[in-house]
Amino acid sequence: MAKYGLIGNNIGYSFSKTFFTIKFEQENSQDSYCNFDIPNIEQLSEILKNNKDIKGLNVTIPYKESVIPLLDKIDKEASAIGAVNTIKINEKGKLIGYNTDHFGFVNALMELLPIKEKKALLLGTGGACKAVRYVLETMNFEITQVSRTKKENMLTYSDLNRSIISQNYLIINCTPLGTFPNVHEFPDIPYEFLTKEHLAFDLTYNPHDTQFMKRSKVKGARVSNGFKMLEYQAKKSLAIWKL
Repeated sequence: MAKYGLIGNNIGYSFSKTFFTIKFEQENSQDSYCNFDIPNIEQLSEILKNNKDIKGLNVTIPYKESVIPLLDKIDKEASAIGAVNTIKINEKGKLIGYNTDHFGFVNALMELLPIKEKKALLLGTGGACKAVRYVLETMNFEITQVSRTKKENMLTYSDLNRSIISQNYLIINCTPLGTFPNVHEFPDIPYEFLTKEHLAFDLTYNPHDTQFMKRSKVKGARVSNGFKMLEYQAKKSLAIWKL
């Protein structure tokens, strides 16, 4: 029997525990999955000390980048992305970091293609956003990234206008805005310029229909939440742990 889990902060919204618990029950497995809601990533060592049977962990907001210095080794792709969302604890107790977000995103996105042009507006700058950007770059998308604050080679939300929205047919919300319990929140973009040729993809999956999705759908855009991405990346994480 092995134990797995999720580390993050304010992770009550997460479906990961439910997803893995159901999967283990379906497989008649005695494995278990726990949430470790911690205010500081430095508490990772304490979690491992108190849970000797942990074989793997998922990592979510806000620790996908800050966990990297605490690992013994990092997979080549995770290193290229600059973020880790999966940790394998090997037989020697070494922590090896991987990224399965990019696998989850590319498989979820493939189900929604084609898009009129390979031009994407990326909202956010965090760890999940890095995995999405990595995928889009490998797919030869032209990417425009948006940050709350002015950063090199990025726009701010106040920079967004009809021209920018009309040129980017894929708009991806990589921010936590709209995630349960703050379901009233949404990225501040000019939704009025969206059309039926746009795809609005929200990495959030709780709630099922975010304000970002609702406001986009009203303008005719196709919409998707992040549940398929969650499923794909979770299955990939399990495959890594079981290797």
